[in-house]
Amino acid sequence: MDILMPQLGETVAEGKITKWFKSAGDTVKPGDNLFEIETDKVSMEVPAIEAGVLSEIRVTEGEIAPVGAIVGVIGAAGSAPPAPASAALAAAPPPKSPAQVAPAAAPKPPAPPTGYENVPEPSAPTAAGPIKLDPFFEVRTPARNFGPARISGGTSVTPLARRLASEAGIDLSRLRGSGPHGRIVARDIEAGPRPAGHAPLAQGLGTDQVKTLYDPAGYEEVPLDSMRKTIAARLQQAKQTIPHFYLTTDIAIDRLMALREEANAGAPKDRDGNPAFKLSLNDFIIRALAQALQQVPAANAAWAGDRILRFKHSDIGVAVALEGGLIAPIIRNAEAKSLSALSAEMKGLAARARDKKLKPAEYQGGSSTISNLGMYGVREFAAIINPPQATILAVGASRRQAIERPDGGVAFASMLTATLSCDHRVVDGALGAQLLAAIKALLETPVAMLV
Repeated sequence: MDILMPQLGETVAEGKITKWFKSAGDTVKPGDNLFEIETDKVSMEVPAIEAGVLSEIRVTEGEIAPVGAIVGVIGAAGSAPPAPASAALAAAPPPKSPAQVAPAAAPKPPAPPTGYENVPEPSAPTAAGPIKLDPFFEVRTPARNFGPARISGGTSVTPLARRLASEAGIDLSRLRGSGPHGRIVARDIEAGPRPAGHAPLAQGLGTDQVKTLYDPAGYEEVPLDSMRKTIAARLQQAKQTIPHFYLTTDIAIDRLMALREEANAGAPKDRDGNPAFKLSLNDFIIRALAQALQQVPAANAAWAGDRILRFKHSDIGVAVALEGGLIAPIIRNAEAKSLSALSAEMKGLAARARDKKLKPAEYQGGSSTISNLGMYGVREFAAIINPPQATILAVGASRRQAIERPDGGVAFASMLTATLSCDHRVVDGALGAQLLAAIKALLETPVAMLV
């Protein structure tokens, strides 16, 4: 039985094996951890699903392999070592003629997904020919049917590298791969020469050009890990391909702070006197965005190439800072959860995110995202949209500010500034303003969030 590099997410193309728990020749049984892998988002242990003997390790610790690649082999207990490829080919039965092959039954069409409705672009014409997919995603087959393609000469190429080469007009046969066993991977395409008429994949100065501007004794080089590479690529593409616009408002939060203080003071205590929950300002913001998306359903949507997906529930991502990067775990159906439930779930997600233990379903998809830098003293900023979402809410620090009262007098109030970044392909200016107004109203009248 071949051990394959598992698929850990729609946008994950490869993984790095950081540790093997078994050695070649060891007996394994279902459930035994075989190896640990690390991607740009998570690290996880991969268990065996069949009993036998680990007869071969093909990808060693520290090596990177594409999704679907064979990283090891499990043989039956007491079986002989695997035969060489030439012997296996010699023993293989001759292929059947077309007449001997029975036609396969046509597969049943999959059931339509739930959780959103398709909103086709009314003015988008349909043209004959292949469909151009969104550049952030690739169609992937299940891992058991997935493997690196090959070019003439037997060199294997990862699917991501093949796509990048096609977009840049690069002849793969002229490249030497730096991946396991000479495989061509994405970094080989990015570092390769660009043909005439094709722009570099990464705009700007190259490594050598940048280094010539500085004294070598004045800096140290920090190689990019997989997380930083993914963040750089996705956010650069997001900023270049998504037509962002920004809406900013100031929100009075005196009532909210008073309600939060009262709720935390009244939280039930356990036997040791510890409160059952402790609500943060961010918990109220999550609740407000979730309810606002229900009040303005046209903004609860995502861009899907030739159509818009409008969601039935508010799945809210919250940016969590990690060492060397960030990730946005998602609270599903946030509009239906109480403040205490949101608080507990967010604490658990944040802890697993920092330990890189999130599952793909816990950080992929989502309706919208919150990025809160208020705890760092940032007053105001604009965040970059996390595709394919259409909005992201950037929240700054609260502050005391003088404001004019209705009678013309002056008073001090607790204020915070929030900026909503919108994808203009999905959310127009007026629609974004409605969503931001709904968020503001809920935070300024927080008792409405308790109903």
